[in-house]
Amino acid sequence: MDNRRDFIKKVAVTSTGIAIGGTAFGFSAKSYKNIIGANDRIHVATIGLNGRGNSMSGTFAKQKNTEVSCVCDVDSRAMPKAINSVMKAGQTTTPISEGDCRKVLENKSIDAIYIATPDHWHAPLTIMGCQAGKHVYVEKPVSHNPREGEIAVAAARKYDRVVQMGAQRRSAPILTQGIEQLHKGIIGRVYLAKTWYTNTRKSLFLKPGTVPSWLDYDLWQGPAPRAPFQDGLIHYNWHWFWNYGTGEALNNGTHEVDVARWGLGVDFPIRVTSVGGRYHYQDDWQTPDTQVVTMDYPGRVSLMWENRSSNGRAIEGADRGIIFYGEKGSLDTGGDSYKVYDNDGKLINEVKSLIVEGALDGRNTASPSLGMDSLHVADFLDAIRNNRRPNCDVELGYKSVMAMQLGNISWRVGRDLKIDPKNGHIIGDSEAQKLWGREYEKGWEPKI
Repeated sequence: MDNRRDFIKKVAVTSTGIAIGGTAFGFSAKSYKNIIGANDRIHVATIGLNGRGNSMSGTFAKQKNTEVSCVCDVDSRAMPKAINSVMKAGQTTTPISEGDCRKVLENKSIDAIYIATPDHWHAPLTIMGCQAGKHVYVEKPVSHNPREGEIAVAAARKYDRVVQMGAQRRSAPILTQGIEQLHKGIIGRVYLAKTWYTNTRKSLFLKPGTVPSWLDYDLWQGPAPRAPFQDGLIHYNWHWFWNYGTGEALNNGTHEVDVARWGLGVDFPIRVTSVGGRYHYQDDWQTPDTQVVTMDYPGRVSLMWENRSSNGRAIEGADRGIIFYGEKGSLDTGGDSYKVYDNDGKLINEVKSLIVEGALDGRNTASPSLGMDSLHVADFLDAIRNNRRPNCDVELGYKSVMAMQLGNISWRVGRDLKIDPKNGHIIGDSEAQKLWGREYEKGWEPKI
């Protein structure tokens, strides 16, 4: 924890536009390249380049003493776009292109990999990366199911690799300040965190199709059991199908729930329940578009996540957010600011962040905040150079992801789950326990 605070303070001092102890935090493009002072060049391969991966390829290329040496995707159309993003970011060496992530892992010149593949690839590729001696930055969720998340944590420890999950708020100075104030008792004992996400996603109907020439569909499926190709699934709508995705709970809920768990100072719950369904539309979605997940933790503490994927009315004036409730008041944060209220709802203090490269856009799938992206990437690189745990170490990410996975399991079996607070495992429910892991395509089972 001290290392993480020290790095965030280092970032804050180095970046332009920071008012220490004040109410404004700003970051310029030039300041990103000056965050880390070490001279060791880190060679990175970015894997999964549509949308988020394309944006993050440019973000990695901006970092000081860092080179995006390789871009990789099963979609041949995506690689030229990512190369263009890297070169526009100021890199002078053109990355090589690779269609198979396994060949990337064989490349001894690559120090680290960035993973923005579909969810079913996250943990298996993280594990494979650690085994190949690579450090790993993996987007949330760190795993498709709790069991492979446990294996990912074990792999990071066994092979002594830095593994960062893409929960960028863990590297936001303004949010770190707010959480520190929370832990110091600014609203007394905190007993509840309410989190939410809203959007206006439309109906979806898949149809049989022919695999396009630009796609390696077999490799896209990778660890997942094989299923026929369907038009409309790739490249985003896989989120709503259990074979590949984890629903809105992990697609977006992970971000707020991770901050909530951080603020509450909790690890594993003792009870999890979820209600909801595909209520707004009747279509091909398998995951809920309307869902409420609640988690009780030891010490009389609760965490709640509310989701409306297809009804975008804001909650408390925000499309997504977090409120902490304590004995002396409440604290609201969306990640780029925080507000403190007393028990009567009177605003006591407001601390804002001004991120030069754009305000936080909670519905932007490529990059909700370029500023926070850059800080989180910088922390990952600094952790590699200084052999320390990153701000959202794989174990921290796993605990947050697993909480939401338990919410999905509760929803799928239709009842509350009793949880062991020592390790997060399900107690006394054999049907729910079957969803702790998954079936894999033969030969793709993750192991260390």
